[in-house]
Amino acid sequence: MKKKTILAVDDEVHILELLKYNLETNGYTVITVETGEAALDLLSNEKIDAVLLDVMLPQIDGLEVLRRIRSTEKIKKIPVILLTAKSDEFDKVLGLETGADDYIAKPFSIRELQARVKAVLRRISEKETIQSEQNFISTHGLEIGLENKIVKKDGVLIEMSLKEFELLKLLAESPGKVYSRDVLLEKIWSYEYIGETRTVDVHIRHIRKKIEQDDSNPMFIKTVRGFGYKFRED
Repeated sequence: MKKKTILAVDDEVHILELLKYNLETNGYTVITVETGEAALDLLSNEKIDAVLLDVMLPQIDGLEVLRRIRSTEKIKKIPVILLTAKSDEFDKVLGLETGADDYIAKPFSIRELQARVKAVLRRISEKETIQSEQNFISTHGLEIGLENKIVKKDGVLIEMSLKEFELLKLLAESPGKVYSRDVLLEKIWSYEYIGETRTVDVHIRHIRKKIEQDDSNPMFIKTVRGFGYKFRED
């Protein structure tokens, strides 16, 4: 498994040395910088899995760095743990409202820091897993996995060819939208089959046999007579 890369940002060199040694001992790759500007530059050019960010930085302080991270599309989802000598409730709330994933006040124990880093990375991993698992269309017992290209009906896996899946996916992503046969040919088969609308009809018939309770009276893929097809609207 590839090591997770942690960016540590602090203007106190001894803190950076402490963080680097202890986190690398626990299996992380650690990059250290001493200013907010350097952190933002590095984040835009390197793959970083989490940031340990001191609030009291010179020039651009940690909260401003955090605001810029959260407002930059490419890096806005990177988890950030704020480090600060301040421990009053206002600072903690402000940091979290600005978009910090966690907050730890100096002085802190290395064991606590390691636990916080591990917890943040685990939460991000679980969130990504959930988002991946939710990347599907589900309606009336039919599930279409948009990324893994898996189709299930009432929990039972349905075997489909690539073209069958692409055709079903295209229709299901826009329920109620009517596609002409020519448009479906263009989108799924490209120019090679233009004019051969029977290709669409054959694939629709095969799909219906696989997903419909009664393919002669389909509930999922509807025929628009004389034109084409559409996916059911719930």
